[in-house]
Amino acid sequence: MYRVIRAHRGAQWPKPPLQLSRRSLVTDVDVDKARQYCVAQLRQSDYDSFLIRNFIPESRRDAYDAFRALNLELVRLPELVSNPTIGQLRIEFWRDAVNKTFAGRPPKEPIMILLHRVLSRLADTSPESNPSSIRFWLLRMISTREKHMDNRPFPSLSALEDYAENTYSTLMYSMLAALSVQSMHMDHLASHIGKACGIAAVCRGIPVLASPSPPVKSPDGASVAASRNPVLLLPLDVMAETGLREEDVYRHGPEAEGFQDAVFKVATRANDHLITAREMLKNIRAGQHPGHEYEHRGEEQHEYPDSDLGQENIDPLLRRGFGVLLEGVPANDYLGRLEAENFNPFTVKSSWKLPWRLWRAHKTQQF
Repeated sequence: MYRVIRAHRGAQWPKPPLQLSRRSLVTDVDVDKARQYCVAQLRQSDYDSFLIRNFIPESRRDAYDAFRALNLELVRLPELVSNPTIGQLRIEFWRDAVNKTFAGRPPKEPIMILLHRVLSRLADTSPESNPSSIRFWLLRMISTREKHMDNRPFPSLSALEDYAENTYSTLMYSMLAALSVQSMHMDHLASHIGKACGIAAVCRGIPVLASPSPPVKSPDGASVAASRNPVLLLPLDVMAETGLREEDVYRHGPEAEGFQDAVFKVATRANDHLITAREMLKNIRAGQHPGHEYEHRGEEQHEYPDSDLGQENIDPLLRRGFGVLLEGVPANDYLGRLEAENFNPFTVKSSWKLPWRLWRAHKTQQF
């Protein structure tokens, strides 16, 4: 027999318990595989970052791996996509993936799975952390990469600096946020070092991008066409000043008139940023003014409490975030090798001393 129960006014059918969709479930096995994937990507395609990750605090190393692997995916897009529409779709995929991951619904993609674990650990172990800041920096990097998908030359050296600020410096800001380092001085140092890294990366990429890509082969082995056209990303104002023409570089390589002069001017700006950062670090540790004001202070995610200026506050933050500042070591190492080759990036060889130089920089807390 069934019992009849009179329903009271306002009663509703019972709701089933809230369940996570299968797509949002992330297991430890998933995280381990995602971590292995990201580290393997760095080892294969960004060896400088693969070395630097060892000097990041172990509890935040997953964050570094995820951020750098995401940057790699974005850097590769211009070389991998066959037309701008596909590139735009890929950019939208990464933008949506980041937003979903910060909303707690990571897609089944290794980088986002590892990023989801990072955010979960931050919530559990660092209540003072600001995930919205990390999200802001990652989305800004994606938007900047989107604007430069076509690999067009920079109109000026200052435009190249802006690009470096919104990519390489932004990557460093995101890592400082993951370390819960909120400091104007640390951001200021990261800004100069990131600009140096971005400018050095443009010089470093010249031999690859300015050379024609290998031709696409048909099934019978015949050459069909090149997969991309060569590009030269040196600033146009510098090229005009030195009398350098893109076509001459494509035809004659480093023998093009004005080429090494143009590279010298661009590399000098990168070196200037590293010199400025070293002077700033020296002044800050001595309890003095950094030497100049931070140009981005007051912008979004660059608001700081007045207590940030005290010496007793900056010392522990420097120790905690110094691994992030080590990005300047590979840039400085490359610029030194570029100078030794008379600013011909086509003849610069890789450096076997870089692991030792990173260790020494970390040991001495100098870059």
